[in-house]
Amino acid sequence: MNLPNKLTLTRIILVPVFMGFLFLRKDYPGYAEVLALITFVVAAVTDGLDGYLARKHKIVTKFGKIVDPLADKLLISAALISFVAMKEISAWAAIIIIGRELAITGLRVVAASEGSVISASYWGKWKTTLQIIAIIALILDPEIIPLPFNLSSILLWVAVTITVISGIMYFKNADIDFFKEEKDE
Repeated sequence: MNLPNKLTLTRIILVPVFMGFLFLRKDYPGYAEVLALITFVVAAVTDGLDGYLARKHKIVTKFGKIVDPLADKLLISAALISFVAMKEISAWAAIIIIGRELAITGLRVVAASEGSVISASYWGKWKTTLQIIAIIALILDPEIIPLPFNLSSILLWVAVTITVISGIMYFKNADIDFFKEEKDE
C-alpha cells in the first residue's frame, strides 16, 4: 500500500476520533474543541495531500480513485450530521450538502458505466474548501474564539450555495443522456 492510500485510510480512521472530540465539547470546553479542530484539520489536509502525492509520484491506484472521494464525503458528512445532532446547524444545510454529494457520486457512477470519467472541477474544489472552512468555524466555539456576525452560519450557507452551484455545473457539463432508453441484450 502506497503513502497516498495510507493517508486516505488515515482520514477515514480520524472521522470517529474527530466526532468523539466534537461530542465532548460540552463536557470539556476548550480542550475538546482544540482536539476536534486539530483532528479535523489533519484529516482535511490529508484530502489534498494524498491526491497531490499520488499524481506527483505517478502512483494513482484504483483504490485511491474510489476510496479517496468517499473518505472526503465521510469526513464532511460526519461533521455536518454531528452538528445537526448537537442542534448547532440546520438539518437543511446538511441535507443539501450530503444530497449533492450523493447525486454527484451517482453521476460519476453513470459516467463510469459509459466509459467516461468526471474529474473534480474548479467549482468542486471551491465547494470542498468552503465546506472545510465552514466546519472549522463551527468547531470554534464562540465562547472560546468569538466570531463576529455569527460568521460560522454565514460561512455554512455560503458553502451550501457553492455546493448547489457546483452540483448544477457537474450535471450541466456531463455528457450523459439520462433519458436514453437502453436495449435489453
